Amino acid sequence: MTFTDLHRPGRPFVLPNAWDAASARLLARQDFPAIGTTSLGVAAAHGLADASRSAREATARLARDLVGARLGRYVTVDIEDGFSDDPAAVAEFVAGLGVDGVNIEDGTRGRLIDPALAARKISAVKEAAPGVFVNARTDVHWLGGTDLHAALARLAAYAEAGADGVFAPGVSDPGDIEAIAVEIALPLNVLAAPALDRRRLADLGVARISTGSLLYRAALGSALDAALAVRDGRPAPGALSYADVQSLAGDVPPVE
Repeated sequence: MTFTDLHRPGRPFVLPNAWDAASARLLARQDFPAIGTTSLGVAAAHGLADASRSAREATARLARDLVGARLGRYVTVDIEDGFSDDPAAVAEFVAGLGVDGVNIEDGTRGRLIDPALAARKISAVKEAAPGVFVNARTDVHWLGGTDLHAALARLAAYAEAGADGVFAPGVSDPGDIEAIAVEIALPLNVLAAPALDRRRLADLGVARISTGSLLYRAALGSALDAALAVRDGRPAPGALSYADVQSLAGDVPPVE
């Protein structure tokens, strides 16, 4: 089975998103067939802002770490908008990562970019790295919009440009999710959301469910809770043991 084969509309797999080698190894020890990265988590862990093109080197370094870690899982990396307006530069960056997939978005610094430019980036990446699964994301809804037709138009352009899958974060209406799954003839990726469980998303035709930045934000929240508990004299919450974390430096057996 290839990474592409995992994307089956109506039978979505869950893609957990790591932010460093330890979190990736921890997730790889479970039954997840692939590990993604979260651009927010990677940027924030380095004191940088997400969607600002400032985490290019941190992203490349993490990709190398995850490939070198021999996780025994497919690896896909969130590259924001490719960190450049130059399609050739984006393609060169992706070709050098050595990963199975990338997530590339059409928003940066809080605004949408020209869909024609986003499409050229996708085409350039597919030409330079044809074996990399390109998940093309539109930020129409993520940035506060509600125009389904605009999102569909952008995703259709990205499909035409050679994308292997499409991603529509921020879309939460079941009817809109189903419309995208029907209208765009590529596997659909959505963010995990409490209101729509895996079974319901399967019924809507979704092929991939990402956790996005949820795990990183949950980890920060748990760290804060533990610190406050110690400060305020309350019992500290449970945590992985020192030995458990130390063991994350070891290799992870592949999925049979």
